[in-house]
Amino acid sequence: MQKRRLTSRIKEQAIEKFFFLNGLFAILVLAGIFILLLVQAWPAVKELGLKAFAASRWEPTSPVQETHGILALLVGTMMVSVGAMLLAVPLGIATAAWLADVAHARVREAVKPVIELLAAIPSVVVGFLGLVVLSPLLARLFNTSSGLNAVNGSILLAVMALPTIISISEDAIIAVPQELKSASLALGANKWQTLARVTVPSALSGIIAAVMLGMGRAIGETMTVLMVCGNAAAMPHSYLDPVRTMTATIAIELGETVQGSTHYHSLFVIAAVLFIITFLFNLISDIVLQRYQKVMR
Repeated sequence: MQKRRLTSRIKEQAIEKFFFLNGLFAILVLAGIFILLLVQAWPAVKELGLKAFAASRWEPTSPVQETHGILALLVGTMMVSVGAMLLAVPLGIATAAWLADVAHARVREAVKPVIELLAAIPSVVVGFLGLVVLSPLLARLFNTSSGLNAVNGSILLAVMALPTIISISEDAIIAVPQELKSASLALGANKWQTLARVTVPSALSGIIAAVMLGMGRAIGETMTVLMVCGNAAAMPHSYLDPVRTMTATIAIELGETVQGSTHYHSLFVIAAVLFIITFLFNLISDIVLQRYQKVMR
């Protein structure tokens, strides 16, 4: 009996150390990436100063006057990402609620695999469809010279984020205890009132996680926004203007710069800023999620 307990305790300690080492490894990899970005970005910051990167124009190869401002790239990234979430979040949560609480079981079994299949479509294919199909349509609809703008990118990123938001939100809604729904119905609420005031709020922690993952997908996307947003590295004034995101800038220019040049190190400044934004965004969302869970308890 004692041998079994000892063996069981050794196994538990081994499993605990295994998970601890995996978590530590993930932290070390994250820290290593951040340190690499800072080391590579420092020569550009040292030469130009941080103020140079706060300018609105990005023209590091201009023969007249080189400018390394990333403000326009930051604004373009935020415009496309926020626009995508404004489209994807309400549609995704509504679809998830419908699948989880309203749709017939056979309909759910048929629709959910199709939605999840959207996540398997390569981003370059999505970008190609936006370039060939959506771009001319937007140009005619808004009477612009080109449909390659922030609206195009927002719509396509919303489509790409939908499978993540719908799938995780549906799982969270299904996980809500049936007792809560039954209690709401017993108190006189109808099915839709129960869904809106009991089921969805109870699943809000999972829904928040789904939205965060969808936002991460939108911010980190490269090929689609590179193909359909117009790639104009200038300050946009509306969603109908062409924009260039930070990810697209790195993808376009990193392979063509001279290694060790100021332009080369400036691209790492963009990467470091993108890393910090993503990290802070996820950190804030995690804090909000934990506070919400404490309130619900």
